[in-house]
Amino acid sequence: MEGSASLNLSLPKTLSTRRCPNGTRKLLPLQDGVADLSNLPSIPPSSRVFSDQAFIRTTHLVPAALPRSSPDVTLPTVPPPSLDRGQRNAAALEVANALVLARHKQWNGEFSGPKSTKPLWVCLNRYVRRDVLANGESKGVTLLLMPANGYPKESWEPVISHLTNALRQAESQGLVDEIWAWEAVNQGDAALVNQRNLSSMFDCQDNARDMLHFMLSYMPEHPSVPALPTHLARLPDVTVRYRRSHGFQRRTVVGVGHSLGGCSLARGAVDVPSLFSSIILVEPAIVPYPRSGPVVDERAFPYVVNAVKRESKWPSRKDARKALRASPFFQTWDPLAFENYVEHALCENPDPTVGGVKLKTPPVQEALGFADVLTMYETWDLLDELDERVELRFVVPGKQRRREDGIREMTVWRRPKNSSNVVIPSAGHLIVQETPRELAHEIHSYLQRKYGSAVPRL
Repeated sequence: MEGSASLNLSLPKTLSTRRCPNGTRKLLPLQDGVADLSNLPSIPPSSRVFSDQAFIRTTHLVPAALPRSSPDVTLPTVPPPSLDRGQRNAAALEVANALVLARHKQWNGEFSGPKSTKPLWVCLNRYVRRDVLANGESKGVTLLLMPANGYPKESWEPVISHLTNALRQAESQGLVDEIWAWEAVNQGDAALVNQRNLSSMFDCQDNARDMLHFMLSYMPEHPSVPALPTHLARLPDVTVRYRRSHGFQRRTVVGVGHSLGGCSLARGAVDVPSLFSSIILVEPAIVPYPRSGPVVDERAFPYVVNAVKRESKWPSRKDARKALRASPFFQTWDPLAFENYVEHALCENPDPTVGGVKLKTPPVQEALGFADVLTMYETWDLLDELDERVELRFVVPGKQRRREDGIREMTVWRRPKNSSNVVIPSAGHLIVQETPRELAHEIHSYLQRKYGSAVPRL
């Protein structure tokens, strides 16, 4: 695979100090969220087979951490598609302002009532090499992939396919034994599983807690464990305590997070760095607190509005594909990533009065993700606390306009020691969707450099 990324961002002459005026919040303690084990949810069916036959893909559910960071609240509804453009824009602006107001009430502790304890589930895809299962041996790394806000776990599959192909061409298949692709409780298939209980404010801190909960209490001991059940079994408390202090005994985990997924990954790693050998942050949603203006500022608010008014229902998948392809938003996407989105971000609409297909992730849930800027600011402040033994690698786009205040440079060098970065010139913010081949090349190169000498060729 040929690489196109050869640039990087230089270390600023002066490193910025913390900016959050009220300090940073601590993550709530982790508790299991399932009491009734006799009524476990099922996973929405999928008939599509993963393209790389050297890997087996299975899908699993694990309980989210409870309590959540907010109480149950009444969320506003998105404007109906029957409105004309002007009415729809006005209604979307009203809903977006209501969501931002609710965010401020959450951050200021103005919501009454206890924090939500409704059971929720995280959904993950596991991709494991067939020969690892057959031989019962694991010497390569485990990747944990966390997607951007609004994207399903399968959005990583074009990158995975290019990565496994690159490993094969380099005769270094043994470098990666297993891959886990993450789906937050309000995204993709997880949103379908949890649709009746999505009544609290989605908080990126909770996404980080859910990730830690999975890694500490549910991730199997080693990649060669075969035939995992749909609902992963909880590990003994002694294992959980050991992992929190010392990490995995039979795994080397590399976290890879894009946008909101990168923010969640970094926030969790600050609290429990023992779980990670290294972290690759792909254009992460980690930015400093604004020096002036509202907390949900001009960078974030348009994303909230656009998510609220996003088209989410179509008469058929064919109609959805045609409409999405015509949208300027998708014009820069890699063709494989676009088809992957049409296949995995949509599902059949269960409402018999409507029919057709719809987005799995409800627009109001995507909007909530964009409105949660406080966790982005806090993670930026905390990044310099991440244990220096965890190597940091940033992947940033070259297409985005360089900010005059040097925010990108300050972010990638927020923790200077044991950190590096690379620029993909042809990419915008949606690196996973726009340049999956180039991103796979960068991940492969990084893994080869850091772990290649310790892994035998197959």
